[in-house]
Amino acid sequence: MPEPSAVARHPVQLQPMQVPKASDVLANDLRERILRGEFPSGTALPPERELVTQTKMSRTTVREALRILEVQGLVAIRTGRSGGAFVQQPGGDSVATSVNLLIRGQQLRLTDLLETREAIEPACAGLAAKYRNDEDIAALEAANAVIGDLDNPLEKFLQANVDWHIGVAVASHNELLTGFMTALSNAIYSSTENKAFVDDEVRKVTFKAHKTITDAIRAGDSAAATRRMTKHVHGYAEAVVQVEERTEIEIHD
Repeated sequence: MPEPSAVARHPVQLQPMQVPKASDVLANDLRERILRGEFPSGTALPPERELVTQTKMSRTTVREALRILEVQGLVAIRTGRSGGAFVQQPGGDSVATSVNLLIRGQQLRLTDLLETREAIEPACAGLAAKYRNDEDIAALEAANAVIGDLDNPLEKFLQANVDWHIGVAVASHNELLTGFMTALSNAIYSSTENKAFVDDEVRKVTFKAHKTITDAIRAGDSAAATRRMTKHVHGYAEAVVQVEERTEIEIHD
């Protein structure tokens, strides 16, 4: 009988495999179940010891997984006799934190932020005119009253200005927009050379613009609110760029 022919061998090239950490696997599973609504907000997850027993994972792995979910805003960890890990649904604060990290991490230019606000905030005003309630209008008027008082120090004016812009987003009753505008508004006013920019005339113009926009929101006139906000944020952007030479943003916590 003829001898069997030699087996043809071909070189096999394998790529390095990325094996996920056990804590990431557990965190991903819990995250999906929370987001699917299997664990409603306020639900207490099993105690750490029980999670170790159920998952057959180490105590360290369980703790790391819960910490990941805490950082992502999906669980709140409380200490003490009645403590534990409690499910919470992500809201506007989670969006604001993520956007804030993006702004700081990428060192975005002020012009980038101003352009983004010009694209988004008029839409917030239009939605606010549709969905605002009495509480929303009261918040806008209270913030603008502070803005209109020229005796207030610069810091109080700036905070009221931020409050008003965030208030418009809140009045839209859209949590995604509210979280986004919270981070954006704080970043813009933290990075602007306000002492060189804000004077009594700027305060008067700001107060008047805010009043006309608030009036449109109160009247439920989405078109007017959108149009007036477009004019306001565009005018602000042009004025700031004229006096602002910096290209990087530094936001202080």
